[in-house]
Amino acid sequence: MANILLIEPPYRNKYPPLALMKISTYHKMLGDNVIFCKGKNVDLRKQKWDRIYVATLFTFYWKSTIEVIKYYKNSVENISDIYCGGVLATVLEKELYETFPVTITPGLLDKPGILGDNDIIVDTLPPDYSIIDLEQNPYLSYQYPVKDAYIAYATRGCVRRCKFCAVPTIEPCFKPYIDIKNQVNYIRNNYGEKKNLMLLDNNVLASKDFNQIIDDIKELGFYKGAVFQYEKNGKICRSKRYVDFNQGVDPRLLTKEKCQKLSEIAIKPLRIAFDHADEKSIKIYKEKVRLSAFYGIENLSNYILFNFEDSPEDLYNRLKINIDLNEEFEKDGYKTRIFSFPMKYSPIGGPNCYNRKYIGENWNAKYLRAIQCILNATHGVVGPKKSFFDRSFGKSLDDFMLILSMPEEMIISRAKHEETGMKIRWENDFLKLDLKSKLYISILNQDFKAMNPEDTKKNILKYYMKNALE
Repeated sequence: MANILLIEPPYRNKYPPLALMKISTYHKMLGDNVIFCKGKNVDLRKQKWDRIYVATLFTFYWKSTIEVIKYYKNSVENISDIYCGGVLATVLEKELYETFPVTITPGLLDKPGILGDNDIIVDTLPPDYSIIDLEQNPYLSYQYPVKDAYIAYATRGCVRRCKFCAVPTIEPCFKPYIDIKNQVNYIRNNYGEKKNLMLLDNNVLASKDFNQIIDDIKELGFYKGAVFQYEKNGKICRSKRYVDFNQGVDPRLLTKEKCQKLSEIAIKPLRIAFDHADEKSIKIYKEKVRLSAFYGIENLSNYILFNFEDSPEDLYNRLKINIDLNEEFEKDGYKTRIFSFPMKYSPIGGPNCYNRKYIGENWNAKYLRAIQCILNATHGVVGPKKSFFDRSFGKSLDDFMLILSMPEEMIISRAKHEETGMKIRWENDFLKLDLKSKLYISILNQDFKAMNPEDTKKNILKYYMKNALE
């Protein structure tokens, strides 16, 4: 019996590490002892392990991933007994190996013999939910937000080759159908009934077996209006179940027939990608959102990619389109509402992929930081209410660009600085700036380090210096 340690680096993430959960099932099938931990643990570090698996996620988690490997590298006989897989390990395979000569398993564990001399295909195994159960795992203190859900894939890969996406590298072959019924039923029988169904498919609408996938979902009890029944404090409680294709769907492939099929399941929300701001993409997006409303899908959401090939103006216009559509639906009597999730682009390879500091060609440090300040206040969500949007992002594009230029403290505590008159004083000073001046460029680049503190008191930079607005 081998002793196996599964580690996920200590970044905050919504979903539990599905690959590690399947690897746990794999090793328990072999009779091994398996422990899972998130981040660093002194007691586990002191022990000797036959094999340690380290999950990796986005490339901008490079530092925390390397720190975890370094922390546990003496807990195995050889550094090659540490196995790394996932996004970072696949995209930066060479760089990771040059830093630590660990055993890297790029891509999917979708062939026999990858982890041992046997015919088991790890990727097809059901996940071990016991390792993320706080009551069963004494080494885990992190509570994953998505915990009461079946997590699975009904397809693998994607037919697209988007430049901003790592899926073609990690899952290069599109697999149009995976039978999720056996996995869900196994989880149900071994770990209890879960309320919701979370599907991580990258482009489910591209599947020729899409109708079968929807029928499988309904057969598993996630049809429209499905209710989850559970006991709490001796009482029987009931709540609605939800299905979430969390990676979003491709609006170019959302036909009337597929939209009608989606309306047959308890989908909440239907996430429709809105990655591009060109005229054709906008036209397709509007058409498919209206189609969803027509078929009675009430909860819509979308990821709005920014900091890629777009501009701040493009981001505002896409957000405003959703606000206008919400008003249109309310006027026409539809219950459909759209929530937007702006998603900042970070490179998946190259020298800029190791952190989140990348600045797109049409962006600058000030605008990106301003977006972060706005979204921090909204918890990353742009809701459907026009009054809320107008306040947060501005009633017009000019308002939006002015908000992006505000000092951070003024964005966060706008009402306070409006009341004191500080905001209008800043605005008057700011609008006098020459757009080609060193002062203006310093503001956009967030470059205040070389400024003389005494000099900044005499010009507009005084608003941007630390504690200036306090």
